[in-house]
Amino acid sequence: YFTVSRTQGGHSSDETLELSDSDSSSSTEEEDVAVPQEEAPIARTPLKKPSVTVPTVPLDEEEGDTCAICFEQWTNAGEHRLSALRCGHLFGYTCIIRWLKGQAGKCPQCNKKAKRSDVVVLYARTLKALDTSEQERMKSSLEKEQMLRRQAELESAQSRLQLQVLTDECSKLRKQVQELKALMAQHTTSASQQPGSSRSCFPGALSSSQSQHKYHFEKAFLVSQSGSCRVMAYCDSLSCLVVSQPSPQTTLLPGCGVKMMSAVNLKSSQYIPIHSKQIRGLAFSNRTDGLLLSAALDHTLKLTSLTTNTVVQSYNAGRPVWSCCWCLDDTNYIYAGLVNGSILVYDLRNTSSHVQELAPQKSRCPVVSLSYLPQMASTTLPYGGVVAGSLEGGCFWEQKASNSYRPHHLPLEPGGCIDIQTEISTRHCLATYRPNKSNNCLHCVVMELSCSQLMDASVDMVCSCHPVQTFSAGPTCKLLTKNAIFRSPEEDGSILVCAGDEASNSAMVWDAGSGSLLQKLQTDLPVLDICPFTVNHSNFLATLTEKMVKLYKWE
Repeated sequence: YFTVSRTQGGHSSDETLELSDSDSSSSTEEEDVAVPQEEAPIARTPLKKPSVTVPTVPLDEEEGDTCAICFEQWTNAGEHRLSALRCGHLFGYTCIIRWLKGQAGKCPQCNKKAKRSDVVVLYARTLKALDTSEQERMKSSLEKEQMLRRQAELESAQSRLQLQVLTDECSKLRKQVQELKALMAQHTTSASQQPGSSRSCFPGALSSSQSQHKYHFEKAFLVSQSGSCRVMAYCDSLSCLVVSQPSPQTTLLPGCGVKMMSAVNLKSSQYIPIHSKQIRGLAFSNRTDGLLLSAALDHTLKLTSLTTNTVVQSYNAGRPVWSCCWCLDDTNYIYAGLVNGSILVYDLRNTSSHVQELAPQKSRCPVVSLSYLPQMASTTLPYGGVVAGSLEGGCFWEQKASNSYRPHHLPLEPGGCIDIQTEISTRHCLATYRPNKSNNCLHCVVMELSCSQLMDASVDMVCSCHPVQTFSAGPTCKLLTKNAIFRSPEEDGSILVCAGDEASNSAMVWDAGSGSLLQKLQTDLPVLDICPFTVNHSNFLATLTEKMVKLYKWE
């Protein structure tokens, strides 16, 4: 005997069904196919009253706890335990097993294909599905509102920042206008009092700068914690500053290379390995392909592409290379200054070796600096060539039309010269000397390069130089530093000179026209190299020590 118990509309009824051993299975299967809602539950339990076995609950609360086949509550154990198909619908275990046998393998609720192996028994005391659709909708709406609020706050902050920048710029322009008005009034008064007076100007158009602008500290970069940084150069086409340094991973990647620093966002980027020993010279040309020329003590001269961060060409000079530069009249040629005083000329179209060697004229001292002066319509020196500086003096190698070179010895102070830099447009050079017996402090001399014809009716011209201005710094100089001579950011024709001072660990900025000291930029260590550059109409000055680069902006 089996008991069929149902509760409908709050009323219960009992039915007793007698089955024989012979037709129990067949009658059950027929009942599953024809009327699956009235099949008998599989759990064999003694006959009990409905008030005891089946509690009376409202229909809407009972729907989620009953089997969709037999309308009886499923259990967490036994044959009628909670089971599920792959489609996610829930049934009693025995009900769904028999249903799949007689209904061609389909889910009784969604008619999706199912088989007996898809039946999964779920182990749970109770199963309740919470309706969280409204909560999810509110959560999505909250996230959207929060995103819009953050975007509005960001736009507001940017607008406030732009307003502040424009306000500062307006105040600065108003101040400049007032200063210009005052200068004009003062100039008018002085001109009326002294009509015959005129402004003095140094030879070579080195006018004196009267601007109130100065260099202000912008940012500092730690290049190498261990030190040993030496030189740097600026690439105008890529707007980046490159600094030589030893490898940060000496055990995995020994040697030396350069670190790139973006001048646009003032952030340092990756390290590029190039040489096996210390780099002594870096130079860029006026090409736009980002080729970096580097010279090192490992006897090599290399060309590195900053777009691919790889060495594209290498030359073996046979001796330590102390300096290098590009030919600005024909960028197919490069120059390398060696430790024995020689200068090797390389043609990039010849990848095997140098095409010419410029032998030293006097002493065989290392060529510590090389710079190229391009040909231009200048009254003082129209010729192009290489200005080479050694520890014993300087020489201008005039380049002839047939790619031959003629040396012109420059009359510098005997001994103690550690660097020679040039300014292309005004044809001036800056020679730096160590303290000596006649001058007990570091001093820099601005000289004007010129040419003159010999008196013996010779057709050849003699190139020479004469001093224009002298600047003095501290009493010590143990390192071979590189200084800079460049046009003033004011674009008024004046020339500025910047040199490192070991005694005070600073970079001193002079006006080449008046000879006055404009600024003293403080650093933590002695300055080894100085590089002025312009990016996005802003003028910067970079100073390099053994560990750090400091940037100063002209404002």
